[in-house]
Amino acid sequence: MLRTEMRNEASRHIDQMDTLSMMKLINQENRNAVEAVEAALDTVAQVCDVVADRFEKGGRLFYIGAGTSGRLGVIDAAECPPTFGVPRGQVVGIIAGGEKCMVQAAEAQEDDPDAGAEDLRKHGLCDRDVVIGISASGGAAYVVGALEYANSVGAFSVSLSSNPDSPMERVAKIGIVADTGAEVITGSTRMKSGTAQKLILNMISTCAMIKTGKVYENMMINLRPSNKKLRERMIRIVCEIKGCDHDIAEQLLEDYDWKIRDAVQ
Repeated sequence: MLRTEMRNEASRHIDQMDTLSMMKLINQENRNAVEAVEAALDTVAQVCDVVADRFEKGGRLFYIGAGTSGRLGVIDAAECPPTFGVPRGQVVGIIAGGEKCMVQAAEAQEDDPDAGAEDLRKHGLCDRDVVIGISASGGAAYVVGALEYANSVGAFSVSLSSNPDSPMERVAKIGIVADTGAEVITGSTRMKSGTAQKLILNMISTCAMIKTGKVYENMMINLRPSNKKLRERMIRIVCEIKGCDHDIAEQLLEDYDWKIRDAVQ
């Protein structure tokens, strides 16, 4: 049996616990998710280096998954343009069943390997790209089909799952396994497994952006002034780098079309 489908002995009687005891148990299991990510960091770092290298060569990063895994990929991709100022097509999130499945579950969509391949084909996948297939079980046919297609066009394929030696891992060039173990609610991989996936996707996208010059020290210097909050953040960044006051920083950004790099040169 897959580890993600096993019963968790610690939560066997969770239905009889008081609320605070439930919370403490779930939080302890969340700590186990963080430890699972820690154990996988060597592999995560390898993937990050590949992504950064492909970015430098004009390649793109694709996340593809079904259900919770697909949603997490779409979320991470959506946050890259406002955070790092990259074009929307540089990091792409694809969920089985399309955008409607971001808000409405459609579990049967994960059983179609041809759909996974077709969803990548629509984006003109090429050998400069990286495809990270995400599935807690590691066996979603939709994701396996996507990774097989990625291999066929020479893209770099990566699997991210919570079970070792999965069908996805056997197809991918690199397999990331965050072994989060049995879930608090048996089989509910939106919990620990989803937490681990979110942490890992954050690491890969963030560190790849750092390595390709989108961050100075620990500040986002590729921000775009798309709302009041971000404009104020940009002003604070210029104040910090230039050692100037708010008004001067704002004027510098105005003078340089709200481009931090140019404003602080």
